[in-house]
Amino acid sequence: MSDFAGMEELLQDFLMEAGELLSQVDNKLVDLEKRPGDKELLNDIFRGFHTIKGGAGFLNAENLVALCHRTENLFDKLRNLELTLSPELMDIIMAATGSVRDMFGDLSQATQPKAADSSLIARLEAALHGQLHAAPVAAAAPVAAPAPAPVPAAVGEPAGGDDINWDVLHAVLTGAPIPQPTAPAPAPTPAATFTPAPAAPRPAPVQDLPTPSRGAGAPPPQNLQKETTIRIDTVRLDQVLNLSGEIGLTKNRIANLKSQIMHGNVDQETLKALDIAVSQLDLLVSDLQNAVMKTRMQPIGRLFQKYPRLARDLARQLGKDVELVLSGEETELDKTMIEDLNDPLVHLVRNAVDHGVESAEERAASHKPPKAIVTLSASQMGDHIYIEISDDGKGMRPDVIRRKAVEKGVIDAETANGLDDRQSLHLVFLPGFSTKEEISSVSGRGVGMDVVKTNINKLNGKIDVVSVPGQGSTFTISLPLTLAILPVLVVRLNNQSFAVPLSMVREIIPMKPKEVQRVSGRATMVVRDEVLPIRSLARMIGWEAQRAPAFGVLMHAAETTFILAVDGFVGRDDVVIKPLSDIKPRGIAGATLSGDGSIVLVLDMEELLSNVQADTPMSLFSQA
Repeated sequence: MSDFAGMEELLQDFLMEAGELLSQVDNKLVDLEKRPGDKELLNDIFRGFHTIKGGAGFLNAENLVALCHRTENLFDKLRNLELTLSPELMDIIMAATGSVRDMFGDLSQATQPKAADSSLIARLEAALHGQLHAAPVAAAAPVAAPAPAPVPAAVGEPAGGDDINWDVLHAVLTGAPIPQPTAPAPAPTPAATFTPAPAAPRPAPVQDLPTPSRGAGAPPPQNLQKETTIRIDTVRLDQVLNLSGEIGLTKNRIANLKSQIMHGNVDQETLKALDIAVSQLDLLVSDLQNAVMKTRMQPIGRLFQKYPRLARDLARQLGKDVELVLSGEETELDKTMIEDLNDPLVHLVRNAVDHGVESAEERAASHKPPKAIVTLSASQMGDHIYIEISDDGKGMRPDVIRRKAVEKGVIDAETANGLDDRQSLHLVFLPGFSTKEEISSVSGRGVGMDVVKTNINKLNGKIDVVSVPGQGSTFTISLPLTLAILPVLVVRLNNQSFAVPLSMVREIIPMKPKEVQRVSGRATMVVRDEVLPIRSLARMIGWEAQRAPAFGVLMHAAETTFILAVDGFVGRDDVVIKPLSDIKPRGIAGATLSGDGSIVLVLDMEELLSNVQADTPMSLFSQA
């Protein structure tokens, strides 16, 4: 039986509230390193631990209460000037927040948290009594959801005398629970005032950790428990309620007019009143749709707040001085998209810290400030959200990327020679690509950026990269505001309607057999001096064409431009996709209903293009 039988709702509320609060504490700790004497920050962090302790007390989570109580006491002494913040003390505090997060993982599995590591408790007690004389405890980075279930990490320990904790570094990069040290080692006495901790040396090459670089990296672990709740402003709920009431009144009006018409009252005034009522209902339903959509919108800052701690811990492990600057946190995005954005943004932020930002020596040689700046921003333009991750590092050289891609067998030399600079930069998104000379604990395996691109594509988004050698790189993600309503172009094939995402459509052109040319055995058409391949929708979904295609839809998908051959088209529409229960036909993302009540199948173009065979003029027009 669960340790929290009958308390599931209370537990879920606690995990959500406390998870967000702990993320805020993490960010305030990063700020505290820059402003160690800021009393307001110290008070905020103290209150954060006090609030978490109170909630844990309701759940009888004694081990969590004990850890929060010791940490709370530590901040009480810091704000009363009984203790002075030092790098070693900050490491212990960071380790304590990591242990608190691990306990949240236990709670998310409805089990009482295990006690914090005895060495951490001992060091907290020593710090409270001003007797801190042990080596710093490495800190954890909160890269997963607020309350992830613990995932054991198997890490090989490299031989040699490296002073980097490899188990902790692996946990920082993958989001796994932080392994606690088994025995403390001697350390210098805390300084009288706070100064940044000495940078750790760069790790030596390691062969057993699949971790990321720019254009490389292991995919972060999937969340074991997906959050199914959402916070909604009561003002928005009031708007939904008011619109529902108005729709009910309009429905009653239409029902009354229908009754009059059924009884033979079909004069002009009654018909006009019915027309007005139907128009009003249409307007109200549209307003209700928009209001309901807004209830799904959440500020992206709730996601962004996880990353300052990630950047801080990783930079310290790599011996770099990096500050992550956030902007546009108030920008709103569909909550389901925010959850799916976590993994790609984790990759991009830590790739910027590792691969984009130079070492301290390289920055000094380039006459750059010692502190590197990585910026994570969000903004809305029209019906799209734009997220940018930029750094002021060394940038990427297109010629080097082309050469590395050839060396690693990602592309051949002939293809590389035909790429311009922009296309060369996009090679970083190909599987197996990395510019690292050696595989290390942080980069060089050539997996990661392809995962980022794949995940962004699944959200109907796009990712672009711009880089200036010596000045830095910027990755830009473009996303629709929501996935709940999808703008589509409805086309016809064999009297069946299909919908293709409008974001992929460039234009519609008529198709005539005499305009179709054979190039290397494939059917092509020349559109404004561009030779484009033709793909028959019938062949892509495995149907037999009943007639020759009359129209072509010029589409751009998966970095390729092609013409989709169809019988005809219906027009543009905004649809709500419903998954097909119990069946999943190849290339079909779901279904929706048209205005006349007929079924429209929504195409999954990425899946259809993954195994497409070339069409020939003969196969296209054999039914003509």
